[in-house]
Amino acid sequence: MVHVKDSKSGTSGKPISLSSNFFRLLSCPQWVLYQYHIKFEPPMESRRLRSALIYQHEQTLGKAKIFDGGMLFLPIRLAQKETILHSETRNKEAVKITVTLTNELPPSSPVCIQFYNLILRKILKLLHLQQIGRNYYNPHDPLNIPQHKLKIWPGYVTTILHYESSIMMCIDISHKVLRSNTVLDFMTNLRAQYGDHRFADMCTKELVGCIVLTKYNNKTYRVDDIAWDHTPNNTFVKGDTTISFKKYFKDVKSITIDVPKFDYDLWKADWSREMRGNPVISSPEIKKWFLFHTRQNGNDAHSLLESLQRVSSPLGIHLHKPIMTSCLLWYSFSNQLIICLYQVAVILPSNRKDRYECVKKYLCVDFPVPSQCVVSRTLKPKSLMTVATKLALQMACKVGGELWSVEIPLKQLMVVGIDCYHDTSAGKRSIGALVASLNQTMTRWFSKCVLQHKGQEIMDGLKMALAGALKDYHKFNNCLPSRIIVYRDGVGDGQLHSVVNFEVAQILESIKTFGEGYEPKLSVVVVTKRISCRFFAHINGSVSNPPPGTVVDTEVTRPEWYDFYIVSQAVHNGSVSPTHYNVVYDTSGLKPDHMQRLTYKLCHMYFNWQGIIRVPAPCMYAHKLAFLVGQSIHKEPNTKLDDYLFYL
Repeated sequence: MVHVKDSKSGTSGKPISLSSNFFRLLSCPQWVLYQYHIKFEPPMESRRLRSALIYQHEQTLGKAKIFDGGMLFLPIRLAQKETILHSETRNKEAVKITVTLTNELPPSSPVCIQFYNLILRKILKLLHLQQIGRNYYNPHDPLNIPQHKLKIWPGYVTTILHYESSIMMCIDISHKVLRSNTVLDFMTNLRAQYGDHRFADMCTKELVGCIVLTKYNNKTYRVDDIAWDHTPNNTFVKGDTTISFKKYFKDVKSITIDVPKFDYDLWKADWSREMRGNPVISSPEIKKWFLFHTRQNGNDAHSLLESLQRVSSPLGIHLHKPIMTSCLLWYSFSNQLIICLYQVAVILPSNRKDRYECVKKYLCVDFPVPSQCVVSRTLKPKSLMTVATKLALQMACKVGGELWSVEIPLKQLMVVGIDCYHDTSAGKRSIGALVASLNQTMTRWFSKCVLQHKGQEIMDGLKMALAGALKDYHKFNNCLPSRIIVYRDGVGDGQLHSVVNFEVAQILESIKTFGEGYEPKLSVVVVTKRISCRFFAHINGSVSNPPPGTVVDTEVTRPEWYDFYIVSQAVHNGSVSPTHYNVVYDTSGLKPDHMQRLTYKLCHMYFNWQGIIRVPAPCMYAHKLAFLVGQSIHKEPNTKLDDYLFYL
């Protein structure tokens, strides 16, 4: 990326003064970490025993040390490159320990960075904080919410990394929300709700994949399966003996187990007020469409229809009178003869997941037609007009309507969003979603979802999806895009090399299938939402959240990356969360100013929210599509819906 070799910072815009939650670590420039290899003769299998033998030589090695079982790290250099030590086990067995210097590590080396983080974790443990996942929380000062059976543990997210000018620690507050009821309570409620005949299936569906915390040791575990044929009286092998689960918890954890028997956003940067009474850019005429409801919801259906007709006309949405159908039995919905080609709206009597899935599976796979669901309890008189306005806008954009746009001067540009989801109910299949723009104003989108088995690379299927997007773009514009910008969401820092080495290659291969002469300019940007850094603006003598559109591209960015942060939202309470963008591949030649501005503009183009969102619209569209398929459909949607935002 030669065009950002000298500077990756933008130059336009108005500078403002910011402070952040990064703290520079003061260290002596001559400080060096010494790495030693440890060899035991005879070999010691137990890591705990090896550590105990090393710690016998505090006089030689010093108090400050880190030993991982094979490597020893010291802040001092021993007199000899190879040092011989002698120890003795409790069984009076003599052990020879050879300590060999292997490396001298400067403060900015990756191993030293890891070393700093290890020391920080030890400090947090000394403060009696409990590790859950990667973060640390305080279980001794919880906030209890008894009316919702919840408790909140306060804690911290910490990282130490090498940034532009120095090594800094980023620290942010974090809160872990925990249920105060037990898994047993949850299962009892499921049994009361669904009865014995569906109890086991619903337990598996709701609990498998969940994270649970055991209070006796404050450790978390993921539920992989439920052994219905086991009880606490079943046994397992512990060491050389066999012990029951019940006895184990009694003897080791001092816990007595009774043995029951089971038979089997928001933001102020929005333009919702400005849209009232103003027509959308364009909307197809919705002539023939169905409105389904149960007999109990008949009045709600008529009230909703009346409100839809009142709000749709000022918005420029031509909504004809629907065919209203009442279903005696909910599951008879799929047996109705549906002949409409435009839209189906369904009023759900409750938010039961199985009912929603029934509708979406049928209308996204078996009979492909855009559909809109609304729960009857939201159709209250006071909020009915607001609900009807949102519903009318969704119905319009689901059939190809264009609600609003922003000015994007780049010609023949295709913007792509990619996100992934893991379907835990289908053997942890990987679901990849690709959404690509089809026109200059970024108001029409191609959407494709691919389902792959566990272990398969997501981009295997998305390569074909990108080829489909390019063909659709050509159908819309009679030409292929000269510039493609891919926003890749759902990637952690540890997967960046995989994106660069594998996914970028797959994207290039997909482009090559259109002929040797076709070489569009390509940019691949990794989008990260779950970050710890926060920024605070100093405006008129007070500290506040930075205004929407704030870009941070220096000081706290990484020296080896072409990266930047954008604060795209405005929030009423708390500190705003920035989004991190890392350009991992770029042949476009776009200046950093232009890349940052385009990214921010795309945060305005999500038709499901009349305001700015945290990520570019194609990323959010891809997330919505992957989530719908992973949560409700569990199949690839029908190809007839590829050109519609049917998943909003």
